[in-house]
Amino acid sequence: MILDALLAEAHVSRAAQRLNLSQPAVSSALQRCRALFDDPLLERGWGEMKLTPRAEMLRGPIRDVLAQVKHLLDPPETELSELVQVVRISAADAPTALLAQPLIEKLARTAPNISIVFKPWLGPDVVARELTNGETDLGVALFDRPVDHIEAETLFEADYVVAMRKEHPAAESFCLESWLAWRHIVVSGRGERHTPLDDSLRAIGLSRQVGLVVPSFQLVPAILSTTDLFAMLPRKSFEAHHGGDLVGVAPPLEVDRFPLHLAWHDRSSDDPGIGHVAGIIRAVLAAEGGEIINSGNG
Repeated sequence: MILDALLAEAHVSRAAQRLNLSQPAVSSALQRCRALFDDPLLERGWGEMKLTPRAEMLRGPIRDVLAQVKHLLDPPETELSELVQVVRISAADAPTALLAQPLIEKLARTAPNISIVFKPWLGPDVVARELTNGETDLGVALFDRPVDHIEAETLFEADYVVAMRKEHPAAESFCLESWLAWRHIVVSGRGERHTPLDDSLRAIGLSRQVGLVVPSFQLVPAILSTTDLFAMLPRKSFEAHHGGDLVGVAPPLEVDRFPLHLAWHDRSSDDPGIGHVAGIIRAVLAAEGGEIINSGNG
């Protein structure tokens, strides 16, 4: 930038004033540039300094280089309709099912060249790692602890019901004893039988029987309707998906509500495409009132 100012002003003092630098600092920079290009660059003429032929040749290329650097450091804002981008979202199956259609419909109107890739939810640790290394742009599910450089905002909090078939032997006289007497379904994308609920039970000297682990919430209603298994499901999700052959009751002991988060790496905070997709996700989930499930917590 100093050389550009010197070539534009052809005067050390005016270049210094333009750059808000001291004259000795600019003079020193001029000497370094003279040594670099093996040319005086500025020569004394009749009452003023003038550019040497080599300096005249440098003016255009230097200005072009500075413009390119400025573009890299502060690129012009691209219209959403012109963005060509792939945004990858890691989410459990139920959020994916809820988001896919409205997300594509809204993008078709606002940013038609943004493509969406939904990736399976493999737990907060895996998704945090994928957000960090750039394999995923957004995560939609439960993040149970803070991670460096990962931003997470709570979209909403949900409570649970215990779901079972209507004719379940425990349906009419459901209690803690009967809940623990029958086997449970656990939804886990990582195939884990143990969940935070089991930790809570262990803290009060109790345990439950896990009879089945499935990777997807979408499998649960059909399984419940033909077995005597229980499943702990978010209330809104149960109400939206259970059909008429299941019943949901309050858990027989206090169970903490769980938050659903939207997460991203802080380097993506100013990315217009990722930000636009995140905004649509917020709007869709707000409109649905949280009728989705976070797999891996029941």
